[in-house]
Amino acid sequence: MNKDDEKMHEHEDHDEHKDHDEHKDHDEQKDHEEHKDHDDHDDHGDHGGHDHGDMVEDFKRRFLISLIITIPILVLSPMIQGFIGVDWRFSGDMYILFGLSTVVFFYGGWPFITGAKDELKDKSPGMMTLIALAITIAYGYSSFVVFGLDGNQLFWELATLVDIMLLGHWIEMKSVMGASNALEELVKLMPNEAHRLDGDGNVEDVPISELKSEDSVLVKPGEKIPVDGIIVDGKSAVDESMLTGESVPVEKKEDDEVIGGSVNKEGSLTVQVKKTGEDSYLSQVITMVKEAQDSRSKTQDLTNRAAKWLFYLALSAGFITLFVWLSLGYEFDMALERMVTVMVITCPHALGLASPLVVAVSTTLSAKQGLLIRNRANFENARNLDAVVFDKTGTLTKGEFGVTDIVPAEGYDEDKVLRIAASLEQNSEHPIATGIVNEAKGREIDLGEIQEFQSLTGKGIEGKVDGKKINVVSIGFVQDKELSYDEEHFNKMSEEGKTVVFVLLQDKLIGMIGVADMVRETAKEAIAALKEMGVHSIMLTGDNQKVADWVAGQLGIDEVYAGVLPDDKANQIKKIKDKGLKVAMTGDGVNDAPALATADLGIAIGAGTDVAMETADVVLVKSNPNDVVALMNLSRKTYRKMIQNLWWATGYNIIAIPLAAGVLAPWGIVLSPAVGAVLMSMSTVIVAINAKMLKA
Repeated sequence: MNKDDEKMHEHEDHDEHKDHDEHKDHDEQKDHEEHKDHDDHDDHGDHGGHDHGDMVEDFKRRFLISLIITIPILVLSPMIQGFIGVDWRFSGDMYILFGLSTVVFFYGGWPFITGAKDELKDKSPGMMTLIALAITIAYGYSSFVVFGLDGNQLFWELATLVDIMLLGHWIEMKSVMGASNALEELVKLMPNEAHRLDGDGNVEDVPISELKSEDSVLVKPGEKIPVDGIIVDGKSAVDESMLTGESVPVEKKEDDEVIGGSVNKEGSLTVQVKKTGEDSYLSQVITMVKEAQDSRSKTQDLTNRAAKWLFYLALSAGFITLFVWLSLGYEFDMALERMVTVMVITCPHALGLASPLVVAVSTTLSAKQGLLIRNRANFENARNLDAVVFDKTGTLTKGEFGVTDIVPAEGYDEDKVLRIAASLEQNSEHPIATGIVNEAKGREIDLGEIQEFQSLTGKGIEGKVDGKKINVVSIGFVQDKELSYDEEHFNKMSEEGKTVVFVLLQDKLIGMIGVADMVRETAKEAIAALKEMGVHSIMLTGDNQKVADWVAGQLGIDEVYAGVLPDDKANQIKKIKDKGLKVAMTGDGVNDAPALATADLGIAIGAGTDVAMETADVVLVKSNPNDVVALMNLSRKTYRKMIQNLWWATGYNIIAIPLAAGVLAPWGIVLSPAVGAVLMSMSTVIVAINAKMLKA
């Protein structure tokens, strides 16, 4: 993949940079907007298969409508009237209450009933089954009471339970990732049309789908290359960074391969089509992302596991209560009321909010820290990470060149050499030139005026600054002219993977400047913090070994994999996972997307591509590697708070269930449904307060 490294590291082909401004008005081909039909792309939320992105609005609507209907249900309920000391009874009020409650049960409760059906079909009862059990028993029993059975109807209990559970699910769904748009974002990288050349050299704009192998297409400066192919005419710098991770534009000439979706920076190119459709590089990346996402397991969350045991507890406690009361000689109506009370209160309202409230608070806290959580289950599992894999370009480094070394010749100082070089480079937009000019600006060095600028094909550039001849050239130029230079310094910089340019004044060598993709200071801090936490740091890059080793040395990275082909990144993640390690992948490019999807936790740098962000579980909005550490810390605190809430939500059952079952009945103490409601309300309030106490 890096066969052009040597060329890049020689600062070649400045001859086209002077024309850059002419091409600024060349708009990129409009993004591909038509492929919106990825409905089969699975949602990888964590809600037991029920957390579909298109259900968020449905849950919101069901919650609001049910909440409105709940108000008259509460007003009409004799138990609530007795609790607040009023009597608003009237003829036929129970039938109205029955009608309103029927709407809430079937409309508001329907997602839980269908969800329970799915869970039971999978032989894995969870939250949906527990809720469905409670509301079905409350509705069925209360309906019998309305139509003649002795007892107290529990429609108010049914309505409030449905409301709170709908609210909890709505909050939760808003806080987690919806269906991933990664595939749509990948497709958008491709232009809509291509400039196809006929046998006579005439240009015809055609849809990409009409291109065939061996067709020739014209790619103008600033446009995206529409297909995988081979250059048959022209030369240019091509930006492949978002596809391959290569940190600088790659100089391309005749017979070189180009990848569809990369950006042609400067010269016009004629490309012969080699791969289209499913054979193209981008299509293969799409396939890998889909496979990796589809292979993710949908692990039940903590709430579902708690709900599963509460379901079994409710059934057991309910039937035991029924049989014990019957065996003690009580009427069936009395025994049934005890059974219903036990089974209904075993589904605590607070359980429906225990997890969602923590998720909502955690999501708010994370957003303030610049962390966008897209997949809650994987975010929670960040507390268990053993290794973090970092892409190099744009993640550990800034993805832009900066000056690392200035080696002046005898009689010159660093600022003098830098001023001369930057003055000549100031009109160029080549990444190396930009790095040199930015360094001069950072040192507040005034630049001279350029005259007689020209390029030296394959060697560098030449011009006059302040009336004196200046050259900024590659090692090839220096060797051709047989100029002596500091070979020890040059070799040292080259070994570190730096690009070295030579500065000449009046044909005399006055110094060397070393430039490299600059390491983020925050990356150093992040790696150090991870080491303190006992987390292994790994660098994965498509760049060459020299560059990778230099960056790793700067940061103290534990392990380095360089020259990794884009389609191998996901495989490398699999190999690390095969060692039994829980792995996070941090990256920003299209080439990182399959690896992000394959890792236990995919972390996208926010300044990267939409594709990487759509594929990731968490997005670092500030593009700060330090936030990986903050993410792990927040994951641990969130998990701890969730455990506390689950204890608060279910712990009251330890007291409420035996009391509802009537263990203290011989002493005249029986838990009425009204008292059970008070206990549940207290539990819900405690859970809400505890969730709000979560701190970053």
